[in-house]
Amino acid sequence: MSLKKLTIAALFTFTPFASVAMAQEKPTLTIYTYDGFASDWGPGPQLKAGYEETCNCVVDFVGADDAISAFRKAQLEGDSTKADIVLGLDTSIAAEAKSTNLFAPHNTDLSAVNLPIDYTSDQFVPFDYGYFAFVYRKSDFPTPPKSFEDLDNGNEDFKIVIQDPRSSTPGLGLVLWAKAAYGDDTEEMWPDLKKYILTVTKGWSESYSLFLDGEADMVLSYTTSPSYHKIAEEDDNYAAAIFDEGHYVQVELAGILKTSKNQELAQDFMQYLVSQEGQKVIPTTNWMFPVIELDGGLPEGFATPLSKEQTLLLDDAEVEANTKAYIDAFFAGIE
Repeated sequence: MSLKKLTIAALFTFTPFASVAMAQEKPTLTIYTYDGFASDWGPGPQLKAGYEETCNCVVDFVGADDAISAFRKAQLEGDSTKADIVLGLDTSIAAEAKSTNLFAPHNTDLSAVNLPIDYTSDQFVPFDYGYFAFVYRKSDFPTPPKSFEDLDNGNEDFKIVIQDPRSSTPGLGLVLWAKAAYGDDTEEMWPDLKKYILTVTKGWSESYSLFLDGEADMVLSYTTSPSYHKIAEEDDNYAAAIFDEGHYVQVELAGILKTSKNQELAQDFMQYLVSQEGQKVIPTTNWMFPVIELDGGLPEGFATPLSKEQTLLLDDAEVEANTKAYIDAFFAGIE
């Protein structure tokens, strides 16, 4: 065999292996989040595809039952975690997350971010927001409840499903919502609500499934949840009950772990997350409000943000100091 033929043979012999080696050289950006975000119908796949077009990397979304579970997973794994980013934390757990000293500065330009509350953090990047609310079928309630007091005065057959505040961000949101609306009177509200609670599920998905199956009349969710039914299913029979007390806002956050071996890549992803390209994915996949003003506006038929006067939020320090007591009072009231 001539040298030329040997060289060509060697090229064809080793090229596949070289291709594999080159593919393996791409860094993997691992993002811990909640199942809904990582699912086929969530924002994860579109964000992955969009970012991978420019990053020369592989994005791996790892889903957990809930954002709190994703955070706890990274926390328990410590220095051995494969996660570069934890995505899906919110303002109710941000103070605790910051106190763990697990997160690095994000170094993201947030000048375009426009939220209904004043929120700044050098460790957490806001990527969407929404308001907790009880969702119902219009055909069941021509006159829906307009307050927690109305909710507590339903008929005996009326049933709601809510989530566990220890494992679910909406569940914790309900506890904080009630506290922000009623202060020290909150503990008196839970026993009144108890008789209407069908069950307390671990996460949002289980609750919403029970509601859709007709097992419950209302479900703890978001003011934007009916937008999914209206836009994706062309079903206008779902609505969110708007309460006179106002609604607790949830701002979802992403943070870069100090242990990440891909700090620069993670910071680039954060900037992509709050860009026009990244944010346009949010409304019709995560069914939440984007944190920037989209060039084309919100999709037709999407919910309208509430006013600042309707927006409730407790101080981070207050939440961190009292969350356990609030949760204990909740369970004491409904058990």
